[in-house]
Amino acid sequence: MNNKKIWTKDFIVTSVINFFLMLVMYLLIVTIAPYAVKEYGVSTSVAGLVSGIFIIGTLIARLAVGGLIEKVGSRNILLIGLLVTVLASVFYFGAVNLPLLMANRFFHGVGLGISSTATGTMVAQMLPPSRRGEGIGYFSLSTVLATAIGPFFGIFLSQHYHFNILFMFCLVLSISCAAMFFFVERKPTVLPKKNVQTTTKKLGVHGLLEVRALPIAFVTLLAAIAYSGVLSFISFYAEEINLVSAASFFFLVYAIAVLFSRPYTGKLLDVKGNKFVVYPSLLLFAGGLLLLSGANAGWMLLLAGGVLGLGFGNFQSSAQAIALQGVKPERLGVATSTFFIFLDFGFGFGPYVLGLLVPIIGYQHLYLVLMAIVLIALGIFMLFSRTRQLLIVEQD
Repeated sequence: MNNKKIWTKDFIVTSVINFFLMLVMYLLIVTIAPYAVKEYGVSTSVAGLVSGIFIIGTLIARLAVGGLIEKVGSRNILLIGLLVTVLASVFYFGAVNLPLLMANRFFHGVGLGISSTATGTMVAQMLPPSRRGEGIGYFSLSTVLATAIGPFFGIFLSQHYHFNILFMFCLVLSISCAAMFFFVERKPTVLPKKNVQTTTKKLGVHGLLEVRALPIAFVTLLAAIAYSGVLSFISFYAEEINLVSAASFFFLVYAIAVLFSRPYTGKLLDVKGNKFVVYPSLLLFAGGLLLLSGANAGWMLLLAGGVLGLGFGNFQSSAQAIALQGVKPERLGVATSTFFIFLDFGFGFGPYVLGLLVPIIGYQHLYLVLMAIVLIALGIFMLFSRTRQLLIVEQD
């Protein structure tokens, strides 16, 4: 059973598509807020909204797409999402004022929400159930690499070139995704008509969300809020503590930490179970935020990036795999959507709410507050696990 292949051609191509999609996202998410402040003179909170409204668009798209995948298939949904993403990449060149920029950020978020829900579902359908944790761990490396390379190049390009160069780079990546789509030959099955009709009759929360995924999704929401404070404000914080040069390598160190640890944590999740990965991941996440709040030298900032990679980086992929445990094949799309809805909600609203706190408590104390949120998330996960309210199936 463990000999079933993970690294098929379709798995690799889908992972590369996901990497390019996420690369565009992270290229912009760490640079668009400073850009809004510089170009339009907006407040930190509004700049956070410019960054976060992208995720709000993603969130809304996922709500609609999860059930739709069951009817028309994840591959068809992916094509729609990629077309929207290409259009949004073009529209950045016409966003000459703040309202237009925010509107296109929202539209771009819709495209990413559709596309990434489809890629996540396609990969879940491709993987053998006995190796799903390991496979999703490898697949999520596409996101991890994007979190490192995206901010690194985004900050570099924004510092040395006009922002239109960055937009052009994003457009090239988006078009490349659309081109690679046609190399994905496998067409994950669309549900039989009978099953589709049964599914679509389920209205309300059950039609939009997978109940089994809700507990881990809620824990993910809190973790995402905490990490959004790192994504959206690390540039401002580094400037405040005079560590801008070190901050350029922050996400690179983050990614290296995940790259070295992810192959082991994915297998550990499949073999030992959820607690063996989630507990240490959230503890490391909290420790990384503590280090970040007290950083007064470049090595401390980079060490915090590495610890955060071991923490949040491994938690995110593990939580995605946990969200799919015990889910019926026809509900994989909804379960994937449920996980990302809560993740995106944290990423989308986190920067705006946290941006309101920054003028009051400052960045250092903000990261201490975020550490407390992560510890609360850990407590909730422990509570769900201990009382068997966490609706997951521990694998032997």
